[in-house]
Amino acid sequence: MTPTDPTVRALIEAINAGDRAGFLAQLTSNATMSDDGTERDLNQWIDKEIFTADGNMQVEEEKDDGRELIATFRNSTWGKMRTTWRFVIQDGKISRFETGQA
Repeated sequence: MTPTDPTVRALIEAINAGDRAGFLAQLTSNATMSDDGTERDLNQWIDKEIFTADGNMQVEEEKDDGRELIATFRNSTWGKMRTTWRFVIQDGKISRFETGQA
């Protein structure tokens, strides 16, 4: 499934392509994130969980016009897991995302 929201869609395409610059291009300069309810340093988290660990995301369901997702996320550290994602969009960029196990 492809998310309806174009910014979220571009972010997922960047994840699946291993494109860190493309991922960051979808974020505001002061974007924040949390993982399982804990605030994380965004750059450290994306490097550890996505870009040095072969992250891949396949969307299963969406709500809120593609800003809330259920997805299968895989990486070489944790393997395959069912995850939730919520995105806050500000002026066409993601200002915050929250993820965690579904």
